[in-house]
Amino acid sequence: MTTYRNTQLFIDGQWQDAADGRTLAVHNPATGAEIGRVAHAGKPDLDKALAAAQKGFETWRDMVPAERAKIMRKAATLLRERAAEIAPLLTQEQGKPLVEAKGEVMAAGDITDWFADEGMRVYGRIVPSRTSVQMRQMVINDPVGPVAAFTPWNFPINQVVRKVAPALAAGCSVLVKAPEETPAAPAAFVQAFADAGIPQGVLQLVYGNPGEISGYLIPHPVIRKITFTGSTPVGKQLAAMAGQYMKRVTMELGGHAPVIVAEDADIALAVKCAGAAKFRNAGQVCISPTRFLVHESIADEFAAAFTAQTQKLKVGDGLAEGTTMGPLANPRRVTAMAEVTKDAVDRGAKVLAGGARIGDTGNFWQPTVLANVPLEAKVFNDEPFGPIAAIRSFSSLEAAIAEANRLPYGLASYGFTRSLKNADLMTRRIEAGMLWINMPAMPSAEMPFGGVKDSGYGSEGGPEAVLAYCNPRSVAIMNS
Repeated sequence: MTTYRNTQLFIDGQWQDAADGRTLAVHNPATGAEIGRVAHAGKPDLDKALAAAQKGFETWRDMVPAERAKIMRKAATLLRERAAEIAPLLTQEQGKPLVEAKGEVMAAGDITDWFADEGMRVYGRIVPSRTSVQMRQMVINDPVGPVAAFTPWNFPINQVVRKVAPALAAGCSVLVKAPEETPAAPAAFVQAFADAGIPQGVLQLVYGNPGEISGYLIPHPVIRKITFTGSTPVGKQLAAMAGQYMKRVTMELGGHAPVIVAEDADIALAVKCAGAAKFRNAGQVCISPTRFLVHESIADEFAAAFTAQTQKLKVGDGLAEGTTMGPLANPRRVTAMAEVTKDAVDRGAKVLAGGARIGDTGNFWQPTVLANVPLEAKVFNDEPFGPIAAIRSFSSLEAAIAEANRLPYGLASYGFTRSLKNADLMTRRIEAGMLWINMPAMPSAEMPFGGVKDSGYGSEGGPEAVLAYCNPRSVAIMNS
């Protein structure tokens, strides 16, 4: 097992302690024990990082895309080569099973590779003139400038790479404020880029007080773009702050993904796909299926099969062999699960599986299945962000779609049906940035990743993600 290390700041190409020496404790969610410390940045550290980000941008912007891509591809290779070393660090600080942690690192390599190539395709265009054949009109996509990226603890590497890779592909420098609860994995990610030869100041990493850092970076004139993944309330606050300074933003915010299981669905397929997705990372996934809407004719059969699959999960330390679900990332989530479950039961829901904390060491919660959940229950209105599946029946597909769209969230959604007509209706009517039908969630670098409504705006996947870090400019030249 990789030994857990203290984590420093990465500023201007160097790993360093905070200027004032402050640190924060990092805890293992499986044991509650302190396993390391992370440097706590102050304003002097941020000023140094901002100055470096500006210089780094000027260097990176003027490198040809092929040269930038070469560095990115080398970093991707290093990530894959080091996956077995990085994954235990991620598991120790975040809790997810080792196999999931390793998969996250490997995926980061693939995402980086794809965006390295996509940076070669940041095309402009030639537009014919209305008035003269001697006029050349061009649209040019320039990198927006230094980027401030704020990332969460549930996917310490995945959420960093989804911001860093497209920004670097566009030619921007990036200053990452990563999560203090899970600092070592993002540091290992950044180290791969440092070892790949990325110029000083192009990619930097800080930790500290989230409110203080965002309040300092967002208004700062060096920063030209903000990207954030996290809760809707915090995202709205940051977007409002960015708006005051006319800063562009990409926001990937909270979700509450509906799962519509139609009358003609393959129940075994629905249980297999949705069940695996529900308890991945202990349900701490922004695109996790949460509201299970099942046709009344198959509701009992689906609930029984889903419960049976849930009860096969092995909960334990993510480093232990055979663990299929690890602990929640912090004690706050355990408290939240207890409150959500109690509220649902008090309102008439039935507990089919789980529903309680496991032991008194670590942040373990039983995989939970709730049936006959009323619409007014918290779990059907507020994102649970944990291993709780809430099931409720419906009588018509139109009613299920109406319920899917009832909440202000619109990130991910799922559907199961054998009917092309039903699939088409879901495609046209479900208000969500991502929809998977008859399959588990399978985000990929080449597809858009983002939500609508209160789940944010902008994309962290596909060509759209790169263009989000570009300023389109109009240039006209008259040849005399």
